[in-house]
Amino acid sequence: MYTIYVQFTCLPEKRAAFIDRVKAEGVLDAIRKEDGCLCYDYYLSEKDENLLLLIEKWETKQHQQVHLTQPHMAQLRSFKDEYISDTKLGEFQYL
Repeated sequence: MYTIYVQFTCLPEKRAAFIDRVKAEGVLDAIRKEDGCLCYDYYLSEKDENLLLLIEKWETKQHQQVHLTQPHMAQLRSFKDEYISDTKLGEFQYL
């Protein structure tokens, strides 16, 4: 299993709007239906209303790499900067 975690710093008061748009545009559903996607979930910080954590779990790293090339990911990138000021990510893989 291959797991990625992404910490987004949202623009002030934009966290909920970002999640709503990802859902409304069908991006979240499309990602979750991708081959090899085991989990794609957002988590909210209770301490900082501008932090958002994404956990992605994939069958393999190759599945995640294909995911990045999908049209819905280009769609997400087209509006992400309206809501997100910084992105940090990390990864780990279970053998």
